[in-house]
Amino acid sequence: MTAQRASIETSYAHCRRLVRRSRSSFSPAFLLLSGAKRRGMEALYAFMRHTDDLADSPQPPAFRRAALVRWRAALDARLACPGGTGEGGRFASAEEEHAAVSAILPAVADTVERFAIPPQLLHAVIDGVEMDLTQDRYATMAELETYCERVASAVGLACIHVWGIRGEGALEPARRCGLAVQLTNILRDLGEDAQRGRIYLPLEDLAACGYTPDDLFAGVVDRRFLRLVEHSCERAEGHYLEGSALHDFLYPDGQRVCGMMMDTYHRLLAKVRRHANEIFKRRLTLDWRSKAAVGLRWFLLPPRKAAVP
Repeated sequence: MTAQRASIETSYAHCRRLVRRSRSSFSPAFLLLSGAKRRGMEALYAFMRHTDDLADSPQPPAFRRAALVRWRAALDARLACPGGTGEGGRFASAEEEHAAVSAILPAVADTVERFAIPPQLLHAVIDGVEMDLTQDRYATMAELETYCERVASAVGLACIHVWGIRGEGALEPARRCGLAVQLTNILRDLGEDAQRGRIYLPLEDLAACGYTPDDLFAGVVDRRFLRLVEHSCERAEGHYLEGSALHDFLYPDGQRVCGMMMDTYHRLLAKVRRHANEIFKRRLTLDWRSKAAVGLRWFLLPPRKAAVP
């Protein structure tokens, strides 16, 4: 084994450890994949996780912005020269950044090359988390969709390249799946985000329900708030419905992993909808029974053939 290949294998192993430690709702779905596809998903997850962590660190915004600039440059260097180190003084100034570059990016670059993932999708994710450094509320749904497409839809579009697709008909449903998942996250995290002074739901939606940002920051739960949550859940449901068409453009293993991910988040949305009056009191999550039911369903479900484009 060459030194370059050894570096890539070490990187994949590191990404796998990150996934296992994360306890993410997505990680059990990776078990539905085998070989290179599972490794590819682990590499993508590690990239997304590290990118998100850079934006969410307790450091001042200017520090986080600079870290993301270096991370983007390191990504470009690695993708342009897969056999190189992908790092250097102009890319990182802290020891942990050097470690992340050398530990994560070799596997990411190998995954991008192996599955022909458009690099702009990874750049879109960085663009999205950068928005969190300068924007803490959105006037319209159109503005929010731009954010969601970067931090979530771009992730979904990268994933379907790993899973394997039949035709460009998969692209729009994959985008919709990303919107559905991100809107679910936004609704679940309304209280936590409000404590940080963030409002992701469009201000036009708040106004239409007669609910104000001050109400949100104060954790007011009344008919206006419940109407706002219901309206937002209806919008997310529409994206889940449109995104369900993706199933028919995936191969069997992709159908299972995608189905498990979307089923998990769809059930979470249903729980948020049922317990909207508790959003400010606790973090709403699925219990182990619900998670087990989802896992069993998609591990045992007979696969269907992918649609012919």
